[in-house]
Amino acid sequence: MTHRFAAASLSALALALAVPFAPALAQTAPAASAAPQATADLPTLVSQVTIPYQQFELANGLTVLVHEDRKAPIVNVTVWYNVGSKDEPEGKTGFAHLFEHLMFNGSENAPDDYFKYLAEMGATDYNGTTWFDRTNYFQTVPRPALERALWLESDRMGYLLGAVTQGKLDNQRGVVQNEKRQGDNEPGGLVFYDVLKTLFPDGHPYQHEAIGSMADLDSASMEDVKAWFTENYGPNNATLVIAGDISAEEAKPLVEKYFGTIARGPVNDPAQAPVPTLAEPVRKTFKDQVAATNVTRYWPVEGLTGKDRIALDVGASILGGLASSRLDNVLVRDEQLAVSVSSSNSSFQRIGILSVEATAKTGVDLAVLEKRMDEVVAQLIAEGPTEDEVRRAVTSNLARTIRGLEQVGGFSGKAQTLAEGEVLAGDPQFYAREFEALAKLTPADVKAALGSWMTRPAMTVVLEPGARDATYEEAASVAAEGANASERDRAAETISVSAVRPAPPIDSIAQLDFPDVERATLKNGMKVTYARRTAVPATYVSMAFNAGGAADPAGKTGLDGLTLSLFDEGTKSLSAQQIAEAGERLGATVSVGGGDDRSTFTLSALTANLAPSLDLMRQIMREPAFNPEDLERVRNQTITGLRQAMKSPQGIAQLTLTPELFGANSPYGRVPTVASVSSITRDDLIAHKDSWIRPDNGEVFVISDKPLAEIVTALNAAFGDWSAPATPKGTKQFADNMGANGNRIILVNRPNSPQSFILGSQITPVDAGDPAFVAFGSANKSLGGDFLARLNMNLRETKGWSYGVRGGAQARENAVVYSISGGVQADRTGDSLAEMLRETKEFLTIKGVTPEELERNVASDVGSLPGRFETSPAVLGAMQSNALFGRPDNYQETLASIYTAQTPATLDAIARASIDADKFVWVVVGDANVVRAQLEPLGLPIEQREMEGE
Repeated sequence: MTHRFAAASLSALALALAVPFAPALAQTAPAASAAPQATADLPTLVSQVTIPYQQFELANGLTVLVHEDRKAPIVNVTVWYNVGSKDEPEGKTGFAHLFEHLMFNGSENAPDDYFKYLAEMGATDYNGTTWFDRTNYFQTVPRPALERALWLESDRMGYLLGAVTQGKLDNQRGVVQNEKRQGDNEPGGLVFYDVLKTLFPDGHPYQHEAIGSMADLDSASMEDVKAWFTENYGPNNATLVIAGDISAEEAKPLVEKYFGTIARGPVNDPAQAPVPTLAEPVRKTFKDQVAATNVTRYWPVEGLTGKDRIALDVGASILGGLASSRLDNVLVRDEQLAVSVSSSNSSFQRIGILSVEATAKTGVDLAVLEKRMDEVVAQLIAEGPTEDEVRRAVTSNLARTIRGLEQVGGFSGKAQTLAEGEVLAGDPQFYAREFEALAKLTPADVKAALGSWMTRPAMTVVLEPGARDATYEEAASVAAEGANASERDRAAETISVSAVRPAPPIDSIAQLDFPDVERATLKNGMKVTYARRTAVPATYVSMAFNAGGAADPAGKTGLDGLTLSLFDEGTKSLSAQQIAEAGERLGATVSVGGGDDRSTFTLSALTANLAPSLDLMRQIMREPAFNPEDLERVRNQTITGLRQAMKSPQGIAQLTLTPELFGANSPYGRVPTVASVSSITRDDLIAHKDSWIRPDNGEVFVISDKPLAEIVTALNAAFGDWSAPATPKGTKQFADNMGANGNRIILVNRPNSPQSFILGSQITPVDAGDPAFVAFGSANKSLGGDFLARLNMNLRETKGWSYGVRGGAQARENAVVYSISGGVQADRTGDSLAEMLRETKEFLTIKGVTPEELERNVASDVGSLPGRFETSPAVLGAMQSNALFGRPDNYQETLASIYTAQTPATLDAIARASIDADKFVWVVVGDANVVRAQLEPLGLPIEQREMEGE
């Protein structure tokens, strides 16, 4: 996987660390209907945020860090290589990322796709990524599989080249090129190539994205690949981090055993890259399939270890990163010139990119928006932030860090944090230096940093609605008519083994210990489902109401979503700005959202601040103002988002298919439209709230490090006197005959698309609360459920026509839908859909679940259970799903026995009873001039539609 640039801060503020303390924050609830307050001693908090580790180095130069965390029988294994796209020579762009793909395609002693071995270990949170500065691989495995994971990582580090074949290279070249097409196909997907070329001069290491160019990928030869591996993937150019249920004393002999024999290689000296300054401001305008005009300013700034970096992070948060940010307050809330704003400082090893952006409200003069945006920026530079702004920025980010402390691995867990510090800053404790700087940061520091960097010339990018006026780069393998160089013939491949290294056994199974569930009742009758987790001083409270999108009345689709969006936009006593500021001071977030079946309010709080955090949640839920001016502002934002969804391939497909699948009048078939959202009144919001968001229609779910009795006391203080209104509770009406005529194609014409997005769905007879649902999911792992499933292995790993294809069940309370989806290169659209149909039909008839697939999938499903429920949010989600689908409290602990009892025959039976290959409604979003002729030979009726206009 390569990173595509997104406007999100890479600050270590959000990294997951280990904290052995409960923060000394205020615990007294403020007076009712006032903004809740908290005090926090930031230097004390920051000084106690630690990741204890031990470090050693092998004779071959491999740096090893071990962090012990005994909360669950899982261990994360992470390897960071000191090489990224900035280190690529001219004409070899994309090589680091291409090689990341190849390193998942098998090594000498593990010659199959690495996802197979990860599945056999029961791995979770696994992936590999490449960006400007590094390439990394990570997986969390059950403790009994640790030795197997070390064997696997060491085999690709030291014994890879004998398994790299021309077939693999050609295939993964095609996969990467489809990954590039997938990114390019998104609205605005071509813009950032130009940003990098403008911000950085020719020859600068950061001038190209990690995905590379089609031409350079086409040119990659076996000689290039082998040279790249030899030069960059030696143990002395790598850092290994092991974090979890293990000590350094236990880890060291295992690391010696598996990595000690690997020969030392060259050490990459990361490319030096000065921070450039534009000679003068640059302005470029692009058109693409976007719903509203967006303007973004970009400045090159210091990198990860720069003296001003922390101050720039905080300044960007104050400017446009926090919910209470200045740009939000002025441009979105007060003057309503923009529907969204953001500001971020993205930090890399040598450089950073500071950006400020705004998306214009329809009808607003762009010049007016830019003038006010610049004035807000200029005022912050001239006056600096307030002490309260700095404190809120630091506190809210620190609180997010603390809530992420449970995870040992993943994209930003403890292992990744240590590895990033070691590889990019030469210090595993780099995070501690960052937090120390945060604790001491002053408004003057932020003012000086912003004044130093944001007064330099910027690049301005304007992205306007319209036909894309830039052309995307296509691969030579597609440009050459009839070419099919990327299809892989596995049977013809041979590998050489330089050293035989048998896989170590996995001699036991780690057991899931799902937290014991307790229950209570609040004074107002609301049921509380609770589980205790003590790894971090955090509490999660989720209130779920039987509403969701299915509660939308006919003609008012989008009502539930719009209503939920207004709850935190103002209360009886607090403005949206005051709500945001209060949450930031508390280190608390109240997220409001819904799916098809439930509308949910979730509080994430530092436990020591639970009382005032619950009071904030109380005011948001029980005292929403639904101010008319807020309604119009949020309505405009909602409509813009809806119009943008109608521009993206996935959004078009889903909005097209949903009413076709369920029927436009079904509660599940109603989709928001511009007309329906435009028709919603304030009275509609109030009536919806009174009918659905009420204590007799909801239940409470809690995860906390505090005992249930204390939680109930706190909940009663905020909600115990909340009573239901006199109006009747809302009801939903589902027809017994939901379903659609299948075996047809709806082709939505999206011109100039380098990929086509295919989505096919059908309603199944499966009930998500029935034990058969588990079997259905297990059977589908052979067809479409994961990376190793037949659909993905065929279209991605054999043919190279797609970056990924999946098939899976989406469970609703009253329907289970099975869908197959994926983006495919435009010239293979018809072939790809034909393969989806063939694979499905054969799976349901002559090629059911094989014994090999069953063995691998059972090992994966059983082994992954401890990792799947490592964090409190994961447990909270499981508790809510159990309630929604009527499952027992110990459901998660019964899964292992269910998996091990499965047979190919039982799985085939449930799959064949649930899916019918002739009942799919297919939606294809692509360039009709390119793909229609490809679809016609399939023999299915084709209805062609044009994209919805403005």
